[in-house]
Amino acid sequence: MSVEPAAQEGGETARPKRPPGELTFCALLLLLSLFLLWQAYGISGFESLTSAGMFPMLASATMVVTAAVFVRQSLRRGPVQSAGHWQAFVAQVTPPIWLGSALAVCLYMLALPRLGFVGASFLFLLLSMRLLGSRRWWLNAGVSAASLAAIYAVFQTIFSVVLPQGSWVQAMFR
Repeated sequence: MSVEPAAQEGGETARPKRPPGELTFCALLLLLSLFLLWQAYGISGFESLTSAGMFPMLASATMVVTAAVFVRQSLRRGPVQSAGHWQAFVAQVTPPIWLGSALAVCLYMLALPRLGFVGASFLFLLLSMRLLGSRRWWLNAGVSAASLAAIYAVFQTIFSVVLPQGSWVQAMFR
């Protein structure tokens, strides 16, 4: 994300404005990184370079350093204009397609125990294709069915993974 500084009178350049929500996001990223570093330390402490928690500690320490750099860079930018920055942040961070997809995933998680893997996944795929703009229901249904048949064949028969059947599906076959 490159931001060109705006030219002021006299040839000076102004500090670029901070996008809405950037400082909050960077601060949350830093807090999450610190929490993950603490959790990684809890795995085995700092006993040796070959201990179980060493790689998670290195990864989270890298996250802490980079998040701190992001916070510093964000603080160096000019402040956001106060008028309507919250609305701009919401519009930029949560576009309708993202909200629809998040809702579809939540509905999928709720439907999975009741409808089982095949039923919930079929409906999820249909809804996702519609959210992404496809209006051809028969084609979407065919692609969803073919995809699920392939997934079912691979996981159920080849890998012997037991896929959830769902309480409503089990009740129908009793």
